[in-house]
Amino acid sequence: MIKSDTVRKTINFVLFQAGWLACVLYPGLPAAGLVLLLVIFHLAFISQHRSAEMQFIGAGVVLGGVLDGIWFQTGILDDGTGSVELTPVWLVGIWAIFMTTLSHSLSWISSRAWLPFVCAPIAGPFAYWSASKLGAVELPDPTVSLIALALGWLVVFPTLLYLRKSLYPELVQ
Repeated sequence: MIKSDTVRKTINFVLFQAGWLACVLYPGLPAAGLVLLLVIFHLAFISQHRSAEMQFIGAGVVLGGVLDGIWFQTGILDDGTGSVELTPVWLVGIWAIFMTTLSHSLSWISSRAWLPFVCAPIAGPFAYWSASKLGAVELPDPTVSLIALALGWLVVFPTLLYLRKSLYPELVQ
């Protein structure tokens, strides 16, 4: 395990960026497999509370996967085929690697109670918009999609932070 908090947070940030980019540039099972390896590396060398963090990652993957699934079913997001039945595996991978950041490189966002409510409706939709510009996903009606994504992130992100604080307090720094 890496001892330095700064080094752990820096590596966590780099792992997240690498995982997100791999999933967006090469959406599919191989990218999701790479993310799984990155999460395993995170748990082995960065996490200080592996069991709790695995549970937290799992909860976030389920919550985020359901939310993305709803967005695909309602036409907020599209994969270009128009026939997505379940959340694509690469998006599930992004949720998994994203969840590792909440107790590490993004832990600062909990420093002020209002901060998640300001950052989430901007950063969340920006990630999907960026993914759409790289061809991983489509926003059929960009204005409607971005507003829906902002509202969804306004709810899901603070909810994830609340779950972390109440169910996994050892993950709160």
